[in-house]
Amino acid sequence: MFSRREFARAAALATLAAPAIRTSAFAQADDYPSGPIRAICSFAPGSGADVKVRFYSAKLQQALGNKTVIVENRPGAFGNIATETVAKAKPDGLTIYIAPGSSTLAASPALFKKLSYDPVNDFEHITTLNTSAFVLCVDASRPFHTLADLTQYLKAEGDKASYGSIANTGLVASEMYKAKLGLKTVEIKYKEAGPLFNDLYAGNIAFFHIDAISVEGPIQQGRMRPLAMTSAKRMRSSPNVPGAEEAGIPGMDIVTWWSVEVPAKTPKAICDKLETLFNAMADQPDTLKFLLANGSDPFPGNSKMLKELLIKDIKAWAEYARIANIQPI
Repeated sequence: MFSRREFARAAALATLAAPAIRTSAFAQADDYPSGPIRAICSFAPGSGADVKVRFYSAKLQQALGNKTVIVENRPGAFGNIATETVAKAKPDGLTIYIAPGSSTLAASPALFKKLSYDPVNDFEHITTLNTSAFVLCVDASRPFHTLADLTQYLKAEGDKASYGSIANTGLVASEMYKAKLGLKTVEIKYKEAGPLFNDLYAGNIAFFHIDAISVEGPIQQGRMRPLAMTSAKRMRSSPNVPGAEEAGIPGMDIVTWWSVEVPAKTPKAICDKLETLFNAMADQPDTLKFLLANGSDPFPGNSKMLKELLIKDIKAWAEYARIANIQPI
């Protein structure tokens, strides 16, 4: 136990040291980044997620005075490979995770029995970026013009029909669709969008749920037809596609959000700087134009809000998995 004299001396030393501590913190932010930044992407090059990561990475590079930001693709395991890469990286701010946090960090505890990372405590949660819904797509050459058309076909086919999945959100949305409407359609997993699209065109799968940016081109070209969003209502960014409720899937309202994370114990000054930089992007006209053109709405936030949202959505995903009868693997 301290004596009064020792306590007073310790307090005086702490007071003298405080300016140095503050100076060091400011220096960390001023000197950041001290080298090239790796922006980890959880999906393959050319995917919808990759396009978003590259957009934000280019914006960050510009905001940092053209310091190098390199996109590193780590696809596979529904995002777990990329997530683990960030969790185990050095906490120096030079590895950042620009990702659909709702379908990686929030969803993973409900979908996997064992994780090599803690989605809450192994990261510093910087801020949210945007929000979007997944879209249910079919091959435009097939006679499915409404969700009711597709549902009728799937009921007749039973377990002879298949759907494709490439991300956690798509898997849960498809299984909820099945559960709500009594379908027995069989899942086929994919790692990349190319084979997924080819199997849709070939008639090997009947539908899939995917992020809107991935199918913007095929939809505009008339090769794919969107039948419903996973959000209950129509999205501002996809006004011509009915929401799940309107399309005929009662009780579905799955909206994804993107976020920025860095490894736990990254200095607070660096985290604060990243939060400021990414939130400044949200108000810029080119960001709004990009998001609306790619099926997303702006969704700026802060570290406290993001962490609370993550904890809330971990519980929500547990409920989604229960409703869709998804057993963790």
